[in-house]
Amino acid sequence: MASIQKFNELKSLIEGLDGDADKFFNKGNNAAGTRVRKGLQDVKNLAQAIRLEIQDAKNAK
Repeated sequence: MASIQKFNELKSLIEGLDGDADKFFNKGNNAAGTRVRKGLQDVKNLAQAIRLEIQDAKNAK
């Protein structure tokens, strides 16, 4: 099922932001903050795609 793969990708994406979030919030590294912001935009887009797939699957039943 494509949606579970995308959901796992979403989890991996969030986990991948952990290091940069720590660098930004705890060490004040502004470049890491930029990477976190970009990563969160990717999270937002992927989450929206998953939401649409779920809605389409729900409506198809």
